Amino acid sequence: MLPFRSEIRNSPTQPTIKIFLSDESLDARIKKHLEHFNEIEEIEIRESIGQNRVKENITVFLKDDADINKMKQSIDSSLWWYFEEDLVD
Repeated sequence: MLPFRSEIRNSPTQPTIKIFLSDESLDARIKKHLEHFNEIEEIEIRESIGQNRVKENITVFLKDDADINKMKQSIDSSLWWYFEEDLVD
């Protein structure tokens, strides 16, 4: 099983990136890990609603001038690096 998956969500108010972790105990650590991105306005841990989902997700709100597609790629790369380093330790 993959350690995470991410999705772009186009909400009416603000596009977001949702991150679903296979290990929800890491939610707070991953939230802190993502705080270094200048393009991120806010990060919340939210309850997931829907079928075949984990109980919680990390919702990333971007600043207005951020490119959501580039940010998703940057976040995914950063998370792959994070999990590779974590598996090595």
